[in-house]
Amino acid sequence: MRSNKTSRRDFIRRAAGASAGAFGFPYFVPSAALGMADQTGANRRIVVGCIGLGGQGTGIMKALMNQPETQVVAVCDVDQGITMTPGGKQQGSEVAKKVVEDYYASKKNLPAYKGCDAYDDFRKLLDRKDIDVVSVTTPDHWHGLISVAAAKAGKDIYCEKPLVNTIVEGRAVCEAVRQNKRILQTGSHERSNPKIRFACELVRSGRIGKIHTVRINLPMSDSHHKKVISMTDPQPEMAVPEGFDYDFWLGPIPKAYYTEKRCHFWWRFILATGGGEMTDRGAHVIDIAQLGLGTDNTGPIELFAKGERNKTGLFDTFMQFKFDCRYANGVRMIGSNDEPRGLKFEGDKGWIFIHIHGGKLEAEPASLLNEKIGAFDTHLGRTENHQRQFIECVKSRKTPFAPAEVGHRTASICHLLNIAMITESSLKWDPVAEKITNNEAANGMLARPMRAPWHL
Repeated sequence: MRSNKTSRRDFIRRAAGASAGAFGFPYFVPSAALGMADQTGANRRIVVGCIGLGGQGTGIMKALMNQPETQVVAVCDVDQGITMTPGGKQQGSEVAKKVVEDYYASKKNLPAYKGCDAYDDFRKLLDRKDIDVVSVTTPDHWHGLISVAAAKAGKDIYCEKPLVNTIVEGRAVCEAVRQNKRILQTGSHERSNPKIRFACELVRSGRIGKIHTVRINLPMSDSHHKKVISMTDPQPEMAVPEGFDYDFWLGPIPKAYYTEKRCHFWWRFILATGGGEMTDRGAHVIDIAQLGLGTDNTGPIELFAKGERNKTGLFDTFMQFKFDCRYANGVRMIGSNDEPRGLKFEGDKGWIFIHIHGGKLEAEPASLLNEKIGAFDTHLGRTENHQRQFIECVKSRKTPFAPAEVGHRTASICHLLNIAMITESSLKWDPVAEKITNNEAANGMLARPMRAPWHL
């Protein structure tokens, strides 16, 4: 008769072999299955590396670090965080490293922790064989390149929204994730809000009748919006701060002189590095429209948009806009800078308004919000929170709420609307071929040249 020790070793070997052979991804064996229910067990640990440690990146790092199965062992940023940001904060790799190590130092009964390594090149982090999961929370112009490289390196990925900065990059990410059998969760966290999921279940279950219109409200009334609109003078060239690899930060985009407003936070209002409010909050609000319409794997077939932006200065994203999109089934998605921030599903029997952020709901008739989702209605599932759901999917290999295809399709709509405003034209879009069929110049904007040596 074989010993328990031998049986357990054989069990691990058979389980891991079956998983790798059938699916090609890591297999996490519950400690209870090995008779070690009261131990954490190294085989249950999900090892995490975090790339991009600004404000949002640090927040995501903390969210992943706080999951019971994870251990953050590496951080990476081209900014070490030696100098203060314009907002008076210290952010970067060395600052994040200290946050991680202080966190684990304060915890008891955890597996042996060997410290957190800090890198200035994401490729060094991805080369580590012990890392299972990475977060990608850099400025938008880096999302695609890093996510593709991470998928090819065999890592599961939590990538901030918008998933990418061009449509061609988005398809490349989807293909890399599919081919390498990776889990990717786009950081569209509004999608995991239970109130928002309930509202979309009502819409998809026909409670407001046949949907004819979705209205998107993206007000530009925040203080940072007003500041961008007012900044029409050229920004001064400045010395690059100590500990900041600015050329690496630029990466695939054209060379440009350093000025502080080009980087931390403000990069989102420069088209080379971001898409303005259209891809900032727009990637949240339009994402919920896609969820409620059940169009996560497609998009509109016609798009019209017009907008206004600064004619001079550093910032060139659109700060005022209106748009009108039509889906193949005739539903229109109409957008403006109206208050409040959110979206309104309109049907022939009523409407539901979802506030972004927070998920407050309004409806007509108001009684809609007291209804129950029945057995034969659409069920969209629930989660504790967006990052928790990602970790659960890393373990189960199930599809998360915001996989690569969802993030790509939402980002595509945002980018197409920006392209429509840049070209001052109406666009016909083929969501299957992913081509603009009526404007060659606009179609050429689905990708952007990359500065050597960077390429997809």
